[in-house]
Amino acid sequence: MFLYKIEIELSDRMAYLVILADSDEKAFSVVESHVERHFIKKPVISSIALVEKKRIENGNGYLIEGALH
Repeated sequence: MFLYKIEIELSDRMAYLVILADSDEKAFSVVESHVERHFIKKPVISSIALVEKKRIENGNGYLIEGALH
């Protein structure tokens, strides 16, 4: 199994999904369903990109940066 960091470009912002999956295909196959569940109104997805992939081990994770306005 792998831990994936996926970058999702929406029409007005960036979003990041961290997901556990057996393969790249399985990780990508659930991105849209996670986006739909997170937002009240489904946003337009411009692009989806795999940013990082790690084999799972104790302590593995990703830091997600946010912008200050």
